[in-house]
Amino acid sequence: MSEDPKARVLSVVERIPDWIRNDLSSKDRGVRKRAEETLAGMIASALNGDNSS
Repeated sequence: MSEDPKARVLSVVERIPDWIRNDLSSKDRGVRKRAEETLAGMIASALNGDNSS
């Protein structure tokens, strides 16, 4: 895939589920960490060229 990394990340950000968006702003550290790890995984997958999501 020849798409640049910024475009790949933007594509992921545009598809972030509402639960992740909400949990990223949570005051609960555990909830926030789960959302951060999920988002990081989504971004890493996109940067590695995984088109399954």
